[in-house]
Amino acid sequence: MKVIKILASSVTALDSNVYTGGGTDATEALQKILDMANSDDVGVHLIMDGAALISQLKLYSNTTIECLNKDCGFYQIEHTDDAMITNAVWDHYDPKTRNISLLGGTYNQNCKNQAHDHGRAPAFYEAPDGRAIKEFECTLCIVFYGVKDLLVRDVTIAEFRTFAFTVGCFKNVTVENVWLDMRHHMNGNQDGFHFWGPGQYLTVKNCGGSVSDDIMNIGPDEMDEISDITDVLVDGIFCDDAEQAIRLLSRGTGRLDRVTIRNVTGQYRSFGFYINPWFTNSKGDFGNIFIENIDLKEHKPTYSYYGPILFCVGGNVECLTLKNVRHHNSYDDRRLIDIGLPYCKSFNKKLDESSPEHALRMQTIIIDGLTITENEKDPIGKTYIKIHENIENLILKNVFVLKNQDTKNGTFLEFAEMGHIDNLITESIYIKGVETVCSNYDRIGNKIHSKNDL
Repeated sequence: MKVIKILASSVTALDSNVYTGGGTDATEALQKILDMANSDDVGVHLIMDGAALISQLKLYSNTTIECLNKDCGFYQIEHTDDAMITNAVWDHYDPKTRNISLLGGTYNQNCKNQAHDHGRAPAFYEAPDGRAIKEFECTLCIVFYGVKDLLVRDVTIAEFRTFAFTVGCFKNVTVENVWLDMRHHMNGNQDGFHFWGPGQYLTVKNCGGSVSDDIMNIGPDEMDEISDITDVLVDGIFCDDAEQAIRLLSRGTGRLDRVTIRNVTGQYRSFGFYINPWFTNSKGDFGNIFIENIDLKEHKPTYSYYGPILFCVGGNVECLTLKNVRHHNSYDDRRLIDIGLPYCKSFNKKLDESSPEHALRMQTIIIDGLTITENEKDPIGKTYIKIHENIENLILKNVFVLKNQDTKNGTFLEFAEMGHIDNLITESIYIKGVETVCSNYDRIGNKIHSKNDL
């Protein structure tokens, strides 16, 4: 293969600004260079040595865009109402585009001057089972659909209109040191990273920023109800006052499995982790999910349909492990962990045996390392863990709760009407200052107390 390396300033005027825009429309000149990769034996390495004003650029296989520093990159022309960067050849079930790299620079979508939806006639694609699936209509910022061997590193995505970075139908994707710089909050959701299936081998490291909805959504079958995502590593997410931190969404038969998420910190407003089918009449399929080293600071919530919460867990779950979760300096009396509510509207209705979302299979929930420290400045009367459905096995290990307040108050483990635990296994539990450790011991089938429980 021959790779052609081209300096952008040699083919067009780079007289824009990645923060304020302006300048000459460079789309046609840059796209002409990128089109050279529309061949199996030619690749393109475009070096951005300045800032370009563009509408949309489409990338072929074997394309690298490298920006020399953060002041280099792209600013989108107003009322483009479409993605800034995408792959030229989309496919929803076969990753036909390969070897794409975005290295460095700033991609500014100019959100104040883009519509929330693109406004085109609805488009559809065919699922493997023959169903027609409606394409997403939001004005995405950077989107790749049907890609393998994708690398995005040291990039700032600024002023995105809806989703900052979206990848669907992928294999082997690495996203590293990507910052979401959203300063203007618009009507409608402005999400961060979205990953849709089918997908395998996803690595996200040292990313974060500000969003007005999910900072990250891994939703294998959110679009088609059948696709999987497996083999995921997320290591290092920084929430800069995000509305929500991380959403894991499986709604149908699509499975989310072999997922590790660790080292999540910063500030969030309404929801920390949403592990949930979300859609009505849905139960989802979550395999083995491991979440570790969580320390998120609460800020004032803005969503009104349900109270703020750190972890909301619902759906069919094989095994979920929460390890080393720290809670301190409470903003309000929000719960830390809800288990068993599968759908958002269930929050505002009574979950009973007639509910379509009832009778999930939640096999094993492990909470290993939960540290709660509160003093006289923290709200009183909190419930920390609430069980809404049956859990086959709940394992509580290395739990330390210290409420240093004038009187004992609050509940550590509370059962809703449908809540039940078949087997509760505890080890190394220390709880001080809580008025009620368990709201109803009759909801526990087998209690297996191990060593060092106090």
